Amino acid sequence: MHICIRNGRLIDPDSGMDRIGDLYLAEGRIVSIDSRPEHFHDDRKIDASGLVVCPGLVDLSARLREPGLEYMATLESELEAAVAGGVTSLACPPDTDPPLDEPGLVEMLKHRARNLDRARVYPVGALTQGLKGERLTEMVELHDAGCVAFSQADAPIANLHVLMRAMQYAATFGFKVWLRPQDMYLANHGVAHDGEVATRLGLPAIPVCAETIALTDILSLMKETGASAHLCRISSAEGVALVRTAKQQGLPLTCDVSIHHVHLVDMDIGFFDANCHLMPPLRGLADRDALRAGLMDGAIDAICSDHAPVDDDAKLLPFAQAETGATGLELLLPLTLKWAMENRLSLPEALARITSYPARILGIDAGQLVAGAPADLCIFDPDAYWVVSNAELKSQGKNTPFLGMELCGRTRFTLIGGHVVYGW
Repeated sequence: MHICIRNGRLIDPDSGMDRIGDLYLAEGRIVSIDSRPEHFHDDRKIDASGLVVCPGLVDLSARLREPGLEYMATLESELEAAVAGGVTSLACPPDTDPPLDEPGLVEMLKHRARNLDRARVYPVGALTQGLKGERLTEMVELHDAGCVAFSQADAPIANLHVLMRAMQYAATFGFKVWLRPQDMYLANHGVAHDGEVATRLGLPAIPVCAETIALTDILSLMKETGASAHLCRISSAEGVALVRTAKQQGLPLTCDVSIHHVHLVDMDIGFFDANCHLMPPLRGLADRDALRAGLMDGAIDAICSDHAPVDDDAKLLPFAQAETGATGLELLLPLTLKWAMENRLSLPEALARITSYPARILGIDAGQLVAGAPADLCIFDPDAYWVVSNAELKSQGKNTPFLGMELCGRTRFTLIGGHVVYGW
């Protein structure tokens, strides 16, 4: 289709462009900005007056629950939630059932996602077979099948020798390893931050050193193996400080933070709110402030939704027994806008954390609003207020700490490959 988007506030976070203008799309790509191409005939016009037109959001962690966990969510429901939230590209962690440790599983997932014609899905392959932390997967075969990186998701590797061999393998072929730093023995089945709230509620705690010790091990192995690493969902002030120092030393390191940890702290657990049972756990106020500072100075590269839909029954259990995770695909944009407003950050700078920066981490052609770029776009109303409710969320999982909260910023249209896949 040939589409003309008129009078929108065009924002390209990569270049800093921020102006009112027109956008022309054809053959699945942006063909021109402002000036109408010769012989261009509109199949459709979109009036974007008062709306922001930016690259589609890129999410570094969205659990789609397929294959194997369809009772929590389906590929259809979660990709519908993605485009409703303006997300056009997303990385899928390997902790499905079975895990993404075989090329056939990866190819099946990509094929299913393509047929649904919604958000682009980029699988992250399992680092070890069955995510058991013992035998390495055939990373080259998984990469050829479509994996963009390799991870253990939340499953630990207790044996550092196995992790070192995995990083050596990855470094040999230039693959990036995605790791969430948490020592399994120090975490020891904890469910909350080791602080006053966990003590008051009598919850098993996870100390900050569980993150920092694991992080120190990862950084040491990076130096030993020459591997590139991406740190998933950093959660503590001490962790941010270690990442900042490592980057200053020149280590090939990137890092993300969950949008939940940008806003919430352990006190938000209140009286055992299972929607706040997240992994890593919500930490203290000083940690949250350090995460925000890390986003501002570049120690943390990107924000992810850490989308993890869970069925209602799993969240109705007592806090310590409830399933971890929160839905987030549809909240990534408004919560990022809320963070930007609270920190007086410009819109292009804020959007970079959920568009161009994560696209760079994934190594995909996305996150830019320039001629020749794919026409994967998010058009949203920055002034539209809405209340988070079960009825409003497209995701099959309604588990979020933000239920009942009024947020500002609503996706009006989502385009992928020059086609409108969501609009109202």
